[in-house]
Amino acid sequence: MKLLRLIPLAALLALPLAVQAAEPLRVGVSAGPYAEILEFAGKLAKEREGIEVKITEFADYTMPNAALAQGDLDLNNFQHKPYLDNQVKTRGYELVPVEKSIVVPLGLYSKKVKSLSELKDGSTVAIPNDPSNGARALILLQQAGLLKVDPKAGIGATPLDVTDNPKKLKIREIDAAQLPRSLDDVDFAAVTLNYAVGAGLNPKTALLLETIDSQWNLWFVTQKARKDDPRIAKYIAVYRSPEVKAFIEKRFDGTIIPTW
Repeated sequence: MKLLRLIPLAALLALPLAVQAAEPLRVGVSAGPYAEILEFAGKLAKEREGIEVKITEFADYTMPNAALAQGDLDLNNFQHKPYLDNQVKTRGYELVPVEKSIVVPLGLYSKKVKSLSELKDGSTVAIPNDPSNGARALILLQQAGLLKVDPKAGIGATPLDVTDNPKKLKIREIDAAQLPRSLDDVDFAAVTLNYAVGAGLNPKTALLLETIDSQWNLWFVTQKARKDDPRIAKYIAVYRSPEVKAFIEKRFDGTIIPTW
């Protein structure tokens, strides 16, 4: 009789775990084309692992980490490590990178010139005003041969670290989301792919794009306490599969680059 009484109680105790297991894996991403990749991987994860995946897009770069830190997300995939490091340092988030995903190239775009060789002395360039993407833009400008950055500054470079500016470029720091609009007022701008595509810019027409060698590849990020979560690991494994790689290469024609 005692055993029979225990059975319903055990079932009740297990019920919250069953409900929890049935909840979708909540993945956050900034607005842009690469949410499609997360959705595609989510469909495969459902088929192969029985994991339901819910993708949430955010218009503001700061929101996916805030949502993850307060438990509204299980995982996000929108940021490179320099940005994450800065957020952890300045906001105290206990967030950790789990695995690489893709390179979403920063590009130099213009409505006034068709090649870098057409830029005149004193041209104005707009770059992101957040620390990590600002440094990223300066390093891309250096790769283009337009200026030189103090190597000691590294991924923390700011316009104050420019040591040589032969074309006397005027550098304007602007919110990343506003950079496509700035193209009406500046000679060219360094725009991340999500905002470029969202504004109707074609990466194929960029004056210069980052390559797979970029140190600003995106990472899957989660709470420190969840870094070994098996559902997260399974979803990421599906994401980094040959099928998803083939989808990226076909859908985005080389403008988004898988890291595997």
